[in-house]
Amino acid sequence: MFGLIISGRLVQTDPQQLAETQFVFSIPDVDNVNHVVVFLTGQMAFPEQLGAAVYFSFPNPQGQSWQLLGCISNSKPSAIFKITKLKQEDGSVVAHPFGQGGGPQAHMAQIGISVEPLSQLSQLTPVAQAKPSSVEPFVEFSQKMLENFFNYASSFGLMQAQMTPNPSETYVPLSTLQSWFQTFQRRLQQNPYFWRS
Repeated sequence: MFGLIISGRLVQTDPQQLAETQFVFSIPDVDNVNHVVVFLTGQMAFPEQLGAAVYFSFPNPQGQSWQLLGCISNSKPSAIFKITKLKQEDGSVVAHPFGQGGGPQAHMAQIGISVEPLSQLSQLTPVAQAKPSSVEPFVEFSQKMLENFFNYASSFGLMQAQMTPNPSETYVPLSTLQSWFQTFQRRLQQNPYFWRS
């Protein structure tokens, strides 16, 4: 019923069944994994009013803990989750009946799937770091480029008393650059493609 996709690896469709409503996928060599896709294979739909909570467990010195990534259901049969930061931080750990599962192994993470009523799933709050960035790569690049340019240009800033007159140089006040930077950022947030017009 469930499948797991990790970029560059074969699709997994054979989770270990721990209980009637609980399944676990193992992810070996998780250090090289940034995103996972969990999906319904289409062979069987959820019974009416049921869906599944998707959890992530990364081995840590304190033992095995589970973090809620999100949910899948008949109306949302697949989801992409970002696990990069979850491997580095403790995040919001939840107690869950997946239990220790024999204890974690180094570099071996797990994705847990728990079939639950949709009414319960709607009240769950996934960890914030699991959602992939909704910012388009172009917008993110533009923001980073602007910050880099502003920091670079302002590093050459001099007070008027420090300046040596040079008739062949043109000087632009740093306040003008700062005003342009703020205006560009504001316009980029309002419409990422404003520069096309």
